[in-house]
Amino acid sequence: MKKIREILSTILIITMILPLFSCSNASVEADTPHSRTGLFFDTVITVTLYGDSAKASKRLDAVFKMAEKYDNMFSATKGKSDISRINNAAGQPVRVHRETIQIIRDAVEYSKKSDGIFDLTVGDLSDLWDFKNNTGTVPDRQALNQALKHVDYRNVEIDGSYVCLKDPDSRIDLGGIAKGFIADKIKKKLEKMGAKSGIINLGGNVLLIGNRPDGKPYTVGIQRPFSDDGTALFTLQARDMSIVTSGTYQRYFEKNGRIYHHILNLSTGYPYNNGLDSVTIITKKSTKADALSTTVFAMGLKKGLEYVNSLKGVEAVFVKTNGEIIKSYNVDRLYKYTKLKKNY
Repeated sequence: MKKIREILSTILIITMILPLFSCSNASVEADTPHSRTGLFFDTVITVTLYGDSAKASKRLDAVFKMAEKYDNMFSATKGKSDISRINNAAGQPVRVHRETIQIIRDAVEYSKKSDGIFDLTVGDLSDLWDFKNNTGTVPDRQALNQALKHVDYRNVEIDGSYVCLKDPDSRIDLGGIAKGFIADKIKKKLEKMGAKSGIINLGGNVLLIGNRPDGKPYTVGIQRPFSDDGTALFTLQARDMSIVTSGTYQRYFEKNGRIYHHILNLSTGYPYNNGLDSVTIITKKSTKADALSTTVFAMGLKKGLEYVNSLKGVEAVFVKTNGEIIKSYNVDRLYKYTKLKKNY
């Protein structure tokens, strides 16, 4: 039985092939990357900015203050967070921060659009599996059935600055949308502070700011599923976009030859077994990419591909369990796609 693995950077390679020589010190300074890494949202986050070191340092200070603030608001495991207070309020209204209202509204909206395939009230079910720490325990069927009774986004009620759960046993878990929401907030802040080029990587949820300093697109590598060494399966060249992957290999354990992963079927309570290893979404907003990556994976290849092709400004790359790669209509037209490995 394999120990559970959490791949902290699903999107693992972001290469910036910068000029080796420059005509001026100013140009060299503009191309200089400044990165900072921290641990938030139960994952590793890294933000890279370019240009003047003093300005980059000030911007990174602001970014990591935001990360800490949002971690303390949205975490379902920190007792004083907005989400924990809502979950523990026994159905009573709880006054929360403006950003918490915003992210809950967004999560409810994506729950509605997906007809409950994506659902922010998955907390009890997620807790039963506990993929962060679980090394091989499959929850009891009766316990799963009981948890599923309380998964229903319609239990969330918002009134001004107050949120309550009409079913006191429902529990909100924003894990399927929080990193995307926070990435969008961070990008907006950085652009307001004057940042022109950069990469926001929240545990594999990547959001690109503009172009590379040389004006070319970034090259983003997507991990080969179940690769122990972080090998990339394919790369995409993109600019000013969000690229988010949901995959079976990110949080999982193996028992009796079967892989149990963190993307849960809200009809059965068990992980999906639909022939997919991953779905990568490319779109402008990271909140949307985050929510859609889970939703589209859950739909499976046929319905998921049809759904993506019906959406404006959204593209996807599907990786099947047999290693076959399927792309939505415009991936090759809009992004330079390069497959790096023939087989798993």
